[in-house]
Amino acid sequence: MLKRPFYFTCGCLAFLLGLIGIPLPVLPTTPFILLAAFCFAKSSTRFHQALLRHPWFGPMIHDWQAKRAIAKKTKIRALVLMSLTFAISIYWVPLIWIKLLLLVCFLCLFTWMYQLKET
Repeated sequence: MLKRPFYFTCGCLAFLLGLIGIPLPVLPTTPFILLAAFCFAKSSTRFHQALLRHPWFGPMIHDWQAKRAIAKKTKIRALVLMSLTFAISIYWVPLIWIKLLLLVCFLCLFTWMYQLKET
């Protein structure tokens, strides 16, 4: 009963974070848009179809749904920006345990994204 509103709310939040991530290198746009597409597929056909028809996001979503892959250019850009963002964060954070936590998160995310297939 509450699944559709939950997925719709999560889809809206993920889409909003994806939009914010376009100008900000701190937030990765691609994973949030893919998450929004997943959530909208489970909650709103109208919003899901709108994302699939979008000129920027549509091809990325189609590639992910059909091939579980992202464009090589997108992958390289994401890896570089993620590396820079994490490096800056690790440098500025004063507590060593947070630095280590950030490093572990970075290594996990980088490894996962690096291993993704490319289109």
